[in-house]
Amino acid sequence: MVSDQHVNDVAIDIRSVSKLFGDFVALDNVSVGILDNEFFTLLGPSGCGKTTLLRTIAGFEDVSSGEIVLYGENIAGLPPNQRPVNTVFQQYALFPHMNVTQNVKFGLLRQGVDEATATRRVNEVLDLVQLTPFATRLPSQMSGGQQQRVALARALAPNPKVLLLDEPLSALDLKLRQAVRLELQQLQSDTGITFVFVTHDQEEALTMSDRIAVINNGQLQQVGSAEEIYEAPKNKFVANFIGETNLIDVNVTSVSDGKASCSLPGGMAFSCSAADGAITGDGHLSIRPERVTLVSPAKGILRGTVTRQIYLGTDMHVDVQLEDKGLVKVRVQNSSSMRIPPVGDEVGLNLEADAARLLVD
Repeated sequence: MVSDQHVNDVAIDIRSVSKLFGDFVALDNVSVGILDNEFFTLLGPSGCGKTTLLRTIAGFEDVSSGEIVLYGENIAGLPPNQRPVNTVFQQYALFPHMNVTQNVKFGLLRQGVDEATATRRVNEVLDLVQLTPFATRLPSQMSGGQQQRVALARALAPNPKVLLLDEPLSALDLKLRQAVRLELQQLQSDTGITFVFVTHDQEEALTMSDRIAVINNGQLQQVGSAEEIYEAPKNKFVANFIGETNLIDVNVTSVSDGKASCSLPGGMAFSCSAADGAITGDGHLSIRPERVTLVSPAKGILRGTVTRQIYLGTDMHVDVQLEDKGLVKVRVQNSSSMRIPPVGDEVGLNLEADAARLLVD
């Protein structure tokens, strides 16, 4: 994770990078600084440009315009083998006829490292990823999670300054993905290497990252910590893509100094925070389902009817159709005292003002 001594050091400075494939704009003037010793995640839907950005850092794709500066050196024109970065792909691409040690050692020997030094380094990284007992096994004799750790060991062996990870957990089942997330976090902390991680999985991004860059249609939507991205999204796309949110149509009467006043459906006045660029007129209020409370109809600032309940074990999701228009989702933590009004009942809704946010389109 980001340490105090490196917090102001930029490892990768992406400056106004664009990438075109014919007439298709895969990256559109992207600028972002990735810090030294940071677990940085590129998050977005399939086809948004996140993997293309990773490939431009690795050197597998040339930029159409802009610069990629790695620790002060412009590397945009360097071939992949001259960049001090390594990549772990979705498919681990292990040599099936080589055992674990041979797979990890292969790249070191190709770089001219002598046998004794290579053996010592392989032993170090296998210990780091907890694979020493499996050193003589073939990939076919290992589970998916173990193969993933072999790929990590191979990428870490040359001591890269930056490790790029292109959805490396996508082939694993849910329980194993959750376990490997923790291992990756610990590995990044132990090595101090800058990790740049690509995923479309919001939960992965939220649980693993120091900072997240949300990308859509080749454009950078927002960069921030997991808490900033979740609690203070800048626009409708980020609010909708990260977790789950309610978008309530409101009439905005004033916006000033990051605060807004608006009228809710039904006419009730309401104050909330406002994203940069929010304006008066018709707007959208974003609030997470866990920040909405079910109350009696007389006590709510919104009123509606329960239309659906979904039991999820740890909590209950409740859909409420508003009187005027729109649907609000409510998440209620499961407890022995939990009482959810049945489908068809009228209910009131209260919104946590500190958690509500006026968005821009």
